[in-house]
Amino acid sequence: MTDSLPINEVVRRTGLTSRTLRFYETKGLVAPLRTASGRRIFGARELSRLHQIAVLKSAGLSLSQMQRLFVGHSVDLSAMLTAQLKMLDEEAAQINSTRQIIHFAMSRLDDGERIDAATLCALIESGERMTNQEPREWQAVTDLYFSPEEKAKWATAWQLIGSDFDARSYDAQWQNLGGRIKAAIPMDPESDTAQAFVEEWFELLKPFSAVSTPDMWQSTMKMYDEMDQWMGKGAPDPGFDKSVWNFMKRATAARIMRGGRLPGFEAEKKGD
Repeated sequence: MTDSLPINEVVRRTGLTSRTLRFYETKGLVAPLRTASGRRIFGARELSRLHQIAVLKSAGLSLSQMQRLFVGHSVDLSAMLTAQLKMLDEEAAQINSTRQIIHFAMSRLDDGERIDAATLCALIESGERMTNQEPREWQAVTDLYFSPEEKAKWATAWQLIGSDFDARSYDAQWQNLGGRIKAAIPMDPESDTAQAFVEEWFELLKPFSAVSTPDMWQSTMKMYDEMDQWMGKGAPDPGFDKSVWNFMKRATAARIMRGGRLPGFEAEKKGD
């Protein structure tokens, strides 16, 4: 760029409108020079400032925040950026939630349902209720392992479980089982005690196994294989720790090697 440019050239090069440039001027963000005839001329300082505005705007900072930065007032930049990051995280969560709701509605279309406007609204509202039922602490974890499409499948699948499912009681059962296994370790994975735990574990998994697909099961296995990366970092307690999970995998493998049955799981899931 040259050392100074008229406003029409700045408009052409930056893509900003002349109205936007004048608005920035009224807010004190830029201070273009004036020719004898009153025309605005943007020098190197103003052009650099416009670049800064574009960069800060891309990070989501407001014009008032930029003003405080530019005029040199005392600013807690860490607090400002932390607040901005929180806002962006909330917006990203909302966007992801909306994507899941749309995928939920699309999955019903894929199943061959005929959808009119009223039915579409009902599906979106139903998907929104199911999406919002997932605790926020779990959302941060499941978002790492399940795509919006997969989470939409989960939402559809969980409809099959029924309204009488008591999530609080179910969580308590996992806490109880996980605690008893933890207290019994170490033990032989092939022992009667270990195999009794396998039976109880898969009986408790029946609500999941009744609606899951092999892909959903694989993603869930990966999530728990990596639970040491997310457990204790704001995520809820699933009822068992990594040592219990690893032991149950060994005990389950021993059961499969002996040709044992896994309650609630079809043959194709036994190999997962």
